[in-house]
Amino acid sequence: MRADPFQHITDQELLSRYYEGQKNEWLGILLQRYTLLLFGVCMKYMKDEEEARDCVQQIFVKVIIELPRYRVEYFKAWIYTIARNYCLMRLRDSHGRGASLTDSMLAAWDDEEGKNRHWEKEQLLEWMGQALEELGKEQKLCVTLFYLEKRSYQEIATATGFTLMQVKSYIQNGKRNLRLSIEKRSGSGAQSKSK
Repeated sequence: MRADPFQHITDQELLSRYYEGQKNEWLGILLQRYTLLLFGVCMKYMKDEEEARDCVQQIFVKVIIELPRYRVEYFKAWIYTIARNYCLMRLRDSHGRGASLTDSMLAAWDDEEGKNRHWEKEQLLEWMGQALEELGKEQKLCVTLFYLEKRSYQEIATATGFTLMQVKSYIQNGKRNLRLSIEKRSGSGAQSKSK
């Protein structure tokens, strides 16, 4: 494999250069740097080499569209999240593994009244996807890494640069905000407030 002639330039520097001039050559270097990581993530979810390659191409397109809209600080964590979310959405759309996503999130919630059980899984998946997009970037990142990737607090802290206390706080608040958002969409939040 050919050595990266830009390996002495950090991701942050490449991002800065990209944001300064909106030149795709800097983004191209970043994408090349993480192609294997993306392929690995896609293989993990899709379990098929051809489909994983197609996912990587689609993720490249998504990154090219999304990156100018946000000021990304940690490219590796950001692109990993983009890749994982893309694969999960693709699996959900094919009705492959949607239920496991729902179950992993709901398992952590107290369900004393049992109201969550009455929601249809498909509807719940849609609400969850929307609610996840509404979270702040730190909460979204930590919640996704914790619940979907089954990462520990320490692993998340190492990957993101957040302190352990920040990680715990982002997960706790993110989980609460997800629940409130889903309850609002389902109408159950209004019922419990009116009591």
